Formats: sequence, structure tokens, C-alpha cells
Amino acid sequence: MQLNFSVKLNEKLYLRDPERSDLGKQIITAGIKMVYEIGYEQLTFKKLAAAIPTTEATIYRYFENKHKLLIYLVDWYWAYISFQIIFHLNNLTNAEDKIKKIIDLLVWEDNASEFAVDLDQKALYYISIAEGNKTYLSKDVDENNREMFYKPYKDLVQLIADIFKEYNPDYKYPRSLASSLVETSHFQYYFMQHLPRLCDFSDQKDPKEIEEFLENMVFGALNQQA
Repeated sequence: MQLNFSVKLNEKLYLRDPERSDLGKQIITAGIKMVYEIGYEQLTFKKLAAAIPTTEATIYRYFENKHKLLIYLVDWYWAYISFQIIFHLNNLTNAEDKIKKIIDLLVWEDNASEFAVDLDQKALYYISIAEGNKTYLSKDVDENNREMFYKPYKDLVQLIADIFKEYNPDYKYPRSLASSLVETSHFQYYFMQHLPRLCDFSDQKDPKEIEEFLENMVFGALNQQA
């Protein structure tokens, strides 16, 4: 039995809610596929329109630009991971077990999902790794932050930080460690696949080795101040 997952994202990311029409859903689905296959830099609304097919002007009726489309996709992924974490931690009482489960979910790749969603979860995972930091490494970051475009990411980091504080209430840097965990899980996976001399997991390309490294990193930090 699968559980349905849905999320309402920031209305300022779009001009017309893509979830409220079949065409809007096609734009999101095709956008995920295109960013996954050719990358954010090569994405244009002209190419996206041709893939659906529709007109370029129609795409602009939903999204002002491709950067807001990317933020929409990455925000959806962060909200989805937060939902998974909350669901899986619900029956866990030990903080150490909770942290290990969080790390397992962050290094997602082949994890089976109990949630019924219409979007390509695996493609979104790769997009969040390869393109995710482009959502905030931009000149518009402060304005976008004021518009709360990064709230799903902040909520995820706070969720993880709260578990770190549960494990060690005296730890001084829970949010810094939580954001470092999320980013490192992505960087190390990317390095494993593309820049192997920047990591130690290139031989087997086994994501479980990344999980072991992340556990070592997190518990090493948390236990240092225990």
C-alpha cells in the first residue's frame, strides 16, 4: 500500500499553478526530464515547449523564467524528503537510529518509496545533486530569500538539526551540521560518479559507502561535544 504525497509550494514561484491543469503537470514532468537529461544550462523554454508539445508563450504563462522553474523542482524534492523523514522517524525512539535513517534517505538513489507520486523521484534526486545549489548561488538570492523561496530547504535543515539536538542537546552547531550533511551527501555522490579523485568511493560506486562516511562525519562531530 502506498501513501499519497502532495505539497503546496510558494505561489510566487509561478504565475499559474502547474498542479491545477493537465498542461501545467506536463510542463513539470517534461521540465524534470529535460533538466535531468541535458542540464539546467542547456534548458530553454523553447526546447521545453517543443518537448510537450505546446508554445513557448504558454510556458511563460506558468513560469516567469527557468530559474523559478528550477527552484520549484528542487523545492518539491526538499519537501518530499522532509515528508519521508517525518514518516520514517515516526516509529523510531532512539536518536542515533533516527540520524542513521536520515542519512539513508538523503543518499536516496535506490531506496524503495512508500509514497505514490506522479513525478520522477530518481530524476529529481539527480537534479537536486547536480543543479540544486544553483537555486541559491545567484545574484537574486537575497530577494528570493525574502520571498521565502528556500523555505522547504530550511525546513529540512531544521528538521535534521532538531534530531541532532535530541542526540546531543549541548551541541552548538546543529543547523550548520545539518546543512553540511545535506550538501556533503550530494557533493560526495557527484564526486563518486564524475570526479573520483575527490572522494574515496569511486571503485565500487556504492552509495552505502557514502552513508558510512556521513555517519562517521556526523557522529564524530556530535560526540566531540557530548
